[in-house]
Amino acid sequence: MEFKAQFATLAGNAVFLEDELTTIEDFLTSQHWLNAQEEVIGMEKPGEGNMNFVRRIITNQRTFILKQARPWVEKYPQIAAPLERIGVEMQFYQVIQQDAFLTKYTPQLLYDDPINYALALEDLGESADYTFLYGKGATLKNEDLESLIQFLNHLHHQPFAKEQVLQYPANQALKTLNHEHIFNYPYLIENGFDLNQIQPGLQETALRYKHDAALKEVIADLGEVYLGSGGTLLHGDYYPGSWLRANERVYIIDPEFSYFGRAEFDLAVFLAHLKMAQMPDHIIQKVQSEYRYSDDFDHEMLHAFIGVEMLRRIIGLAQLPLDLNLKEKQELLEEARTLILE
Repeated sequence: MEFKAQFATLAGNAVFLEDELTTIEDFLTSQHWLNAQEEVIGMEKPGEGNMNFVRRIITNQRTFILKQARPWVEKYPQIAAPLERIGVEMQFYQVIQQDAFLTKYTPQLLYDDPINYALALEDLGESADYTFLYGKGATLKNEDLESLIQFLNHLHHQPFAKEQVLQYPANQALKTLNHEHIFNYPYLIENGFDLNQIQPGLQETALRYKHDAALKEVIADLGEVYLGSGGTLLHGDYYPGSWLRANERVYIIDPEFSYFGRAEFDLAVFLAHLKMAQMPDHIIQKVQSEYRYSDDFDHEMLHAFIGVEMLRRIIGLAQLPLDLNLKEKQELLEEARTLILE
């Protein structure tokens, strides 16, 4: 498509991969990522990713995951996206090496190629993400919930030296893109996205929030907090699409939105999605009771970020497979508004 060609001119001499075995094998050979006598015999999509080109590479010796950032969003190729996001993901996997718990719950980084914005990861095998939780009657195993809580605890309490914080990518370009879709786009009166195509009546429901000046003022202030920095390493997109079920346990993937910021944001995204998935109260209470709050943790900010994530997922572009009727969504939207304003 023409817009892809236009975006690609921004990427210099990078080689962007396509679904063609010979091209993939040539690329892997040029990177020295294949062993002696190793040949690519197949590839497949390991899942429905949103941001990047991701393929499971099958060779005559092994399998691994090949991932490349292109100058557009894979799911929405008309939207430009910063290439640096793949470097952030590389950095995340490298800096968490100091914590054995975190590396136990993430795939191993095998190879990286900053010039072509590509990396290779350990293949975790047969797997599925946790978006099934959005379906009616879905359950989250207690051991998986425990792992999700403890992963965030370990990540948010890493003893990073000041220089490590300063050297970590600010990820500002991707944060700016994300900021638009979290804090601005859903509240534009005319944004070109007809929510009635998602669910009849949702467009009219959304107008209440699009016209709420007090609500939008608080959301704008929260957006400035998001664009700022902090002393806690965040995953940046801690929701069921970034949790993978493989080898009978949970793994955490896709840390490309990672940055040093406020811990409240990660925890808020976690809790917001449990609410939208209509998980029982005891699950939400368990997260809130077992999460390790820092001394400067702001609970009002946490509640507001929870509300923002719920609003943007229901009336914004980044829709979820929520198994909810209009009334149930309206109730969640009102809960979100209350969390933000009160």
